[in-house]
Amino acid sequence: MRVLLVGSADDRARLRASLNGSLRIVGEFPTLAAADASGIEADGVLLAHGVRLKPDTTYDRQQPDTTFGEHDEALQEPLTAREIQVLELLAEGLPNKAIAERLHISDQTVKFHVASISGKLGAANRTDAVRRAVRRGLITL
Repeated sequence: MRVLLVGSADDRARLRASLNGSLRIVGEFPTLAAADASGIEADGVLLAHGVRLKPDTTYDRQQPDTTFGEHDEALQEPLTAREIQVLELLAEGLPNKAIAERLHISDQTVKFHVASISGKLGAANRTDAVRRAVRRGLITL
């Protein structure tokens, strides 16, 4: 899987080291805007610790979605079955470690899924991802 890393140089270095070569890093950027402007094709974006996102702001140049109004468009890339499972457990308020135990996957894999879910939904954080998923009818509470 090809991913972009976003965050400060120190945070990206820590994230890169924790990946242990499990993912192919195709680019590193200080901001999501810089990653988006690069045009590099990737399967996902990993946000290093400390990245601050503006709520209700999309970083997907393909899909404008800034307020989640009545005219929501379909997702450009649908969530996978595993991402839906992770999202449902996020909605229960479980931390990454508990989600990893329930799904028999690593904490890092959960982090990757959360980042992917957030990217696909244009969410700023876990809570925002759940809110957006509920509004889109992807999960129920």
